[in-house]
Amino acid sequence: MQGTVFFRHTRLAVALMAASIAAPAAADQAFVTSQNTGVSVLDTETLQVTAQYDLAGKGPRGIAITTDGKTLVVATRETGGVTLLNAVTGAVSGEIAVGKNPEFVRIRGDRAFVSYEPSAKAGPPPKAGEAAKADDDDDKEPARIAILDLKKGKKIGDIVGGPETEGIEFSPNGKTLVVTNEADNTITVHDIQSRKLLKTISTEQYGNRPRGIKVSPDGKTWVATLEVGNKVMVMDSKFNVIKTVDTGRSPYGVAFDRKGERLYVAAGQDKKLEVFDGRTFEKLGEVATGNRCWHFSFTPDDSRILLACGKSNAVLEIDPLSLAVTRTSEGYDMPWGVVTWPKSMGSLDQP
Repeated sequence: MQGTVFFRHTRLAVALMAASIAAPAAADQAFVTSQNTGVSVLDTETLQVTAQYDLAGKGPRGIAITTDGKTLVVATRETGGVTLLNAVTGAVSGEIAVGKNPEFVRIRGDRAFVSYEPSAKAGPPPKAGEAAKADDDDDKEPARIAILDLKKGKKIGDIVGGPETEGIEFSPNGKTLVVTNEADNTITVHDIQSRKLLKTISTEQYGNRPRGIKVSPDGKTWVATLEVGNKVMVMDSKFNVIKTVDTGRSPYGVAFDRKGERLYVAAGQDKKLEVFDGRTFEKLGEVATGNRCWHFSFTPDDSRILLACGKSNAVLEIDPLSLAVTRTSEGYDMPWGVVTWPKSMGSLDQP
């Protein structure tokens, strides 16, 4: 018996040692989740897929990469949790249970924050005239943001959001978490340490179904996309609404560039990526894209944008200044999101 215990402890020590010396992902790579297959590794210089990490049947959606670039954290809808993958080899290093319908993943330090939506209903968003009815029928069960300790490999708590929590963003000082709640048309601000609700901002007078949420690089401005409303809502650092900006239909993914000079918005239903001045929010231009393009990321050198287009089964490379599609990477199966290593600005991540 003692020999067996010693063997188990030795094996665990070896595993922990191997994990601690694991190499980070190679530079200038992108990681793309496809809902029907897994994670594709994309060389951002050649736009060629260099590896495929199999998660077939698990329904991967949200994705994040740890601060050291060694581990991918992937929300897997069908498992009700996240799958941890070695970013270099694709080997599964762990699974952490979260709850029903895990979707959005953000990482800060050694913790991951994962939205999950017990009351989410499948299907397209309601039309503008149907929004109220859809809300009446919804049971308003609060969604949650699971807090995961990545070192311990376990869930350590929850922050209670609104029904159908969607986007997640951190305040610049890392003390608060800001989330969008689709089903009750609110944005809520939460203290991370105490997990208490600090503030609720209603979007109803501006538009329904808030989805994307981002803070500007200087921390002075917050923006949220309103999917049923076709707008971006602009707020100051205290979450007072300053203005709204018209967008194409069904805006979702949103991100500033690294300097905060430009704001990019993926208008999924209109099949375009729009760009606005990051301070005045005047529209500067747009580029036609593919079908159901929700999430995007700059490349680590900021020279290109990679846009995942789910129903086109492609990732588009876009010049952020000329707004031209420069290359297309095909062969995906319902791509959902994309992040890079080294980390870069995007709708799912930031440096």
